[in-house]
Amino acid sequence: MKITFFSAKPYDKESFLHANEAYGFEFEFFETELSAPTVEMVQSSEVVCAFVNDKLNRQVLEALAVKGVKMIALRCAGFNNLDIEAARELGIRVCRVPAYSPEAVAEHALAMVMALNRKTHKAYNRVREQNFSLQGLLGFNLYQKTVGVIGTGNIGKAFCRMMLGMGCNVLAFDLIADKNLEAEGVVFLPLIMLLQQSDIISLHCPLNEQTTHLIDKQTIPFMKRGVMIINTGRGKLIDTKDAIDALKTGHIGYLGIDVYEQEEKLFFKDLSTHIIQDDMIQRLMSFPNVLVTAHQAFFTKEALEQIAAVTLDSIATLNKGEQPATKGALVV
Repeated sequence: MKITFFSAKPYDKESFLHANEAYGFEFEFFETELSAPTVEMVQSSEVVCAFVNDKLNRQVLEALAVKGVKMIALRCAGFNNLDIEAARELGIRVCRVPAYSPEAVAEHALAMVMALNRKTHKAYNRVREQNFSLQGLLGFNLYQKTVGVIGTGNIGKAFCRMMLGMGCNVLAFDLIADKNLEAEGVVFLPLIMLLQQSDIISLHCPLNEQTTHLIDKQTIPFMKRGVMIINTGRGKLIDTKDAIDALKTGHIGYLGIDVYEQEEKLFFKDLSTHIIQDDMIQRLMSFPNVLVTAHQAFFTKEALEQIAAVTLDSIATLNKGEQPATKGALVV
């Protein structure tokens, strides 16, 4: 069976080639993103393996179906870039990796909280320039601060437990309260109450119609002035323009984002010799209290190994007409 990979970086190749020793699939790797113009690159493949910024709309799926593609394997958890109804109508099976080292993403969220608070990224640059002044590096104790977690899936749960371990008061919002988290001390509240009470808000919910621009000019006024917002979920959970306006007034005191609304034009690329045309990201990066990382929260050795293992296992089991062993891996 031949699998064509899109958005494939050297680290993807390494992890999948290693995992493939147990399967013997034929691989074809393309670093370019999957889209309508690039779909013609697929030749004689039954499976396409895609990532977060690949386009899997109806037009692309129809073209893949004509080429004989029977399966889409998403090597990520989210599937907001996929037209589910079109895949179902075309008879294309879709699998994903519902959870790959949730601790990796939660740890990155915590790292962003710590860096923004204690300004370690600024201190690092200062000391390299022989500037040992502490002026402007004042932080605050995380201990006993109130942290609001929106979305308590695997990553949200891991983040809740980390913040409990830091001695924080942890609030959470989700459609269904998690009894185990409640027993550990997490308090589930309605969204508005969480926004009102939290010193730090971390986003771990999926992107859908209800959560698109969850953080915007309508919800920001409910938050404490000077609130810290962390987003390691999906870029469109935050209305970037509204966040910039709130940063300018000081209502948002700190912003850490590992995802961005228009990231498909930027992230996973080396643009160091280019003039960035995205004025929004340039404005964001001009703020001293904003930390941007390029969708690297998932990027650990353990996570890459798990992504490759779960993806190939799901492909193999679906090819045999069986259900993937990983709970939640089957999308269509």
